[in-house]
Amino acid sequence: MRYIVTILGVLIALAGSVWFLQGVGVLPGSFMSGQTQWAINGGVAVLVGVGLVVAANRRRGGPAIK
Repeated sequence: MRYIVTILGVLIALAGSVWFLQGVGVLPGSFMSGQTQWAINGGVAVLVGVGLVVAANRRRGGPAIK
């Protein structure tokens, strides 16, 4: 399950990166180009994707190190 969530997080972050870059006008040629709303949506998607990756790969349980 951890691998699925990690892959999903990476895909969301990649899609968000494209949306952000299109929103700020770096990647032209789309209806999203130059639209502030897509830059915001992309930034949120990147944060959600990174959050999923971090949450999926966080160390849980295990013995305490003394």
